[in-house]
Formats: sequence, structure tokens, C-alpha cells
Amino acid sequence: MRMKRFGLLAPLAALAMLPGCLGGARVPDALLTLSPMASRPAAQPRTAGAGQAITVTTPGTPRALATSRVPVYVDGTTIQYLAGAQWVAPPADLLRGLVSETIAARTNLAVLDPSLYTQAPTAVLSGQLLRFGLDPNGQDVVIDYECALSRPDQAVVTNRFSARVPVADESPAAVAAALNDAANQVAAEVAAWVGS
Repeated sequence: MRMKRFGLLAPLAALAMLPGCLGGARVPDALLTLSPMASRPAAQPRTAGAGQAITVTTPGTPRALATSRVPVYVDGTTIQYLAGAQWVAPPADLLRGLVSETIAARTNLAVLDPSLYTQAPTAVLSGQLLRFGLDPNGQDVVIDYECALSRPDQAVVTNRFSARVPVADESPAAVAAALNDAANQVAAEVAAWVGS
């Protein structure tokens, strides 16, 4: 009898440990993402001559943004995370994709993915995503994106883009919608800058 009881308890103990192996955290009801307001149409090939291609790299981030959570900038020295809100990928990856798609849609530049090997010299847009979250003091979301544009045989040019969009409330859906608007605003300004 003792052996049978132990034989049943061992699998139950293993099942009890499984959530810890998988992270143990509660999965949010929905994951958040960014969607571009401008997209390049499909099946329209683009040929890039000299100076007509660009690669957008994933921006660097402070540690507060090296996560899929949404930061809340309580004050100059305190950051919390918005309860129940989680991106499908880190914000820097989402912003890189959005900026790439917006540049492709709004300019004549051919946007090359950084993972693709090419011998063609391209312009490179790199940078730092400094802030990307909720500012509860102003009841808005904030994005600060510092860029560096380097073109072959030209000087590197830097620029900073910022956007603030009011948020209706501090729910994940409202904050995500406002951040999507702010990110598209930044992406449009970046596209206008690199395309000029």
C-alpha cells in the first residue's frame, strides 16, 4: 500500500513543479503590438540604386525597456510596470519594424532587413529608444527615440524624435492604443527625415 501511494504522489509532485519550470507567471489575456498606419503595397518590386537603400537596426534600450512589459514613469527616479500589459516582443523590436515599414511606405528607399546579407552599401539608421511608456503625471504616453543616420562616404547625422499622446485611462488597451499612435507619429517623422 505504501508503494502504491508513493507511486501516485511522484507524478503529482512533478506536475506541481511544472508551472515553475514554465515561468510560473500568469499569462495576460492579450498581448499588445504596434501596427503601422502606412504600409507598402505587396507585389510591387523596388530597385535600389546607389544611395537608395537603408537598413534600420534595432535600437538600444535602457534596462527598463529590455522587457516586454510596459513601463510607467512615476517620477525621475521611479519606474513601475503596468499591470496586465505585455507586448508580443520587446518595444525596441516592435519600433524597428514599425519604422522600417513606414520608411518603405512613405519614401522611395528600399528598406533592407539587417538579418539579410548584402554587399550593397546602404544607409544605416541606428539609435536608442530612451522612453516608451506611460507618464501618469501628464496622463499621456511618451516615446523618446534618438537616431543616428550614417550614409556611405558621408558624415553621421543624429536627431531625436519625441511624441506624447494623451491616454483616456491606464488600462492596457488604452495605453497600447496611445503608444501605437505615438509610435506612428515618430515613425512618420523619421521617414520624412531620412527620405529628404
